[in-house]
Amino acid sequence: MFDKLFFTKNGQISESLALGIFLTLAGGFQDAYSYNVRDHVFANAQTGNIVLLGQNIASGNLMHALRYLLPLAAFFLGVYLTEWIKHFYKTSVKIHWRQIVLIIEILILGITGFLPNEPTLNVIANIMLSFACAMQVDTFRKFRSIPCATTMCIGNMRSATEYLCLYHISKDPAMKYKSMHCGFIILVFAIGAAFGASCSAWFGVKAIWIAMAMQVVGFFMMFAHQDIEAFEKFEEEEEKEKIRQTHARKK
Repeated sequence: MFDKLFFTKNGQISESLALGIFLTLAGGFQDAYSYNVRDHVFANAQTGNIVLLGQNIASGNLMHALRYLLPLAAFFLGVYLTEWIKHFYKTSVKIHWRQIVLIIEILILGITGFLPNEPTLNVIANIMLSFACAMQVDTFRKFRSIPCATTMCIGNMRSATEYLCLYHISKDPAMKYKSMHCGFIILVFAIGAAFGASCSAWFGVKAIWIAMAMQVVGFFMMFAHQDIEAFEKFEEEEEKEKIRQTHARKK
């Protein structure tokens, strides 16, 4: 039971359900925090920011629209930087490239907790949170070999419904398991969001340090020996899968 929770078949804790739980709790927490403490901006759900950006542009409120444009730009840069980190450090054996991403996220969340709740500083805080969110969503894409997002729910909702339908069509128990897996991740996100909303009311701007603590736990979990030994094989398989998908699209 312990091994099933903390490791995948290839020995990777970076794909384990245990790590997914901690990161998803942190993801839900951050979204609730940014909305309740930082001027009703979604740090993780960029679709909401795009809607609010368009609404403010249509209303002629260009300065207010900037509050939503900057987090979107930060999200873009976060994904871009993550891909460079992966490129330079994916063969490192001293530290996993995903741990480097988590270190950056931890530092960002730690700094955010020191920023007072003021309009100008809230803009900066939301930029930082969106940047951290982008790094996380680009780095941790699946758990127990099932694609999942730890910072948003729409993709997980689609996957859970798709797998459920496939189970009803094929009666394949693997599809049922995948649907339940995605549903569980959604539930964990909701719990993280509820916890984040409560902590935001209690602790204000410093509440984000609780999400930071969850990421610290995830960082140290990834020092498991099995993860360091297996990650090169995992990266090879991931690259092969990308190539297969590319060839399939061309056909």
